[in-house]
Amino acid sequence: MIKQQLHIALVEDEINIAENYRDALQRIGYRVSLFHNRQDALAAFALALPDMAIIDVGLQGEYEGGFDLCRTLRQLSETLPIIFLTARNSELDEISALRLGADDYLTKDVSIHQVLARVAALFRRIQALKKPQSVDEQVIAHGSLRINIERIETYWQEQPVMLTLTEFWIVHTLAKYPGQVKNRDQLMDAAHVVLDNNTITTHIKRIRKKFSYIDAEFNAIKTAYGMGYRWVIE
Repeated sequence: MIKQQLHIALVEDEINIAENYRDALQRIGYRVSLFHNRQDALAAFALALPDMAIIDVGLQGEYEGGFDLCRTLRQLSETLPIIFLTARNSELDEISALRLGADDYLTKDVSIHQVLARVAALFRRIQALKKPQSVDEQVIAHGSLRINIERIETYWQEQPVMLTLTEFWIVHTLAKYPGQVKNRDQLMDAAHVVLDNNTITTHIKRIRKKFSYIDAEFNAIKTAYGMGYRWVIE
């Protein structure tokens, strides 16, 4: 019943794509408003904010219109859930989105089912963040790493690591059992996505870089060639 009260704003300039996502979200009970450009979205947000915003990066001639919209939304609300859903698979774009305050970054080659799973997971995360922190929250701590599972937060050397939800669950799976090799299928199961070997490799590279932004000597994720990856405590 709670889901039916949640309002999602979908900002996407390709009408057919927008309507497909809208219909899928509505089928499982969300209320969805469509906007095809940044200006219309801003006018609506000035009156009332949605419970979540799903934004494309490029919007009707504005190459980075989605980034500008995200920046404005973060000025209006520090806690509004924001997901980027875009065809742009650039690491620079993803890092830019997360630095602007987005909570997740998905590319349009993922299935609608995966998009729906990310939306539900982010709403769960927001609900968890609203609860007072308790000693019962599940935390994984190894050396400089701390993962709060309930809040879906990752810290390295006490600094937050800006991971997408997919990356969070990959790190969680590796760190939960340090030293154990996790193969591609195990990492996919943990992240609730279907990925090929090259995509898994790309995610691992991005995860390593995000930790390295904090610690240039980060080397906790090791490659077990031909097998998978493992988390090493040094």
